Amino acid sequence: LGSRGALLKEDYCDHPGSRGLQLMTEQEFFNMCYTLTRRNAQVCVHAIGDSANAIAIRTFKKVLPYRNDLRWRIEHAQVVDRRDLDLLQGKNVIPSIQPTHAMSDSRWAEDRLCGTNHSRLAGAYAYKSLLISSGKIALGTDFPVEAMNPLATFTAATLRLDIAGKMKQPFLASQALSAEETLWGMTRWAAFANFAEGTTGSLEVDKAADFIVLNQDIIEIARVEQRSGNPSVKQLKKTQILGTYINGNKVY
Repeated sequence: LGSRGALLKEDYCDHPGSRGLQLMTEQEFFNMCYTLTRRNAQVCVHAIGDSANAIAIRTFKKVLPYRNDLRWRIEHAQVVDRRDLDLLQGKNVIPSIQPTHAMSDSRWAEDRLCGTNHSRLAGAYAYKSLLISSGKIALGTDFPVEAMNPLATFTAATLRLDIAGKMKQPFLASQALSAEETLWGMTRWAAFANFAEGTTGSLEVDKAADFIVLNQDIIEIARVEQRSGNPSVKQLKKTQILGTYINGNKVY
């Protein structure tokens, strides 16, 4: 969205006449997806902009079997027309989203998408709505575009603020995820989205014991800040990693 390459249904409000870039026809995309679904392959498509997402969603609806377990993903799922989301019911498509993107884009999103009251912005970085629609979301960072810091992801998803504390107020606060939803999106659901739930994503017998030990309870801190009505990142910024374990072995 920042470079105005995201494909929109209407013009960029700060650049009339431009709707972004479409580098593949919808028929070409359909042909690829049709071939891949016949091979039971997993498709993960980058989609930013309500037009780009509409193309992906329409195509997925046409080619995906009902109640399949192919776990096709829409990467970013950013700036989505709510009416298009309804087309995915029963298709088991997983939005794979990066919460820190919203914090970076908050500087220009309103200018690009016509302000806070426009329907396009209402469907932008809409993590809560995506979760309600799909039942599962995978949370990541989009490294190296964004920082790999998982605490930045957690803060952005729960408080809709940047962990550096530069933002004065939460961005589209109604789309914040709960602390538990965020944790699941970063662990169990992310593993599921990658067909890795049998080996990772949760601490269970016969799975990889990959985990970190923190100096404070970030779940409870996020809950308190969300209830406050005026969330701050000050306490979360104090989080320190006391230990890192990979396959049960302490590596840090």
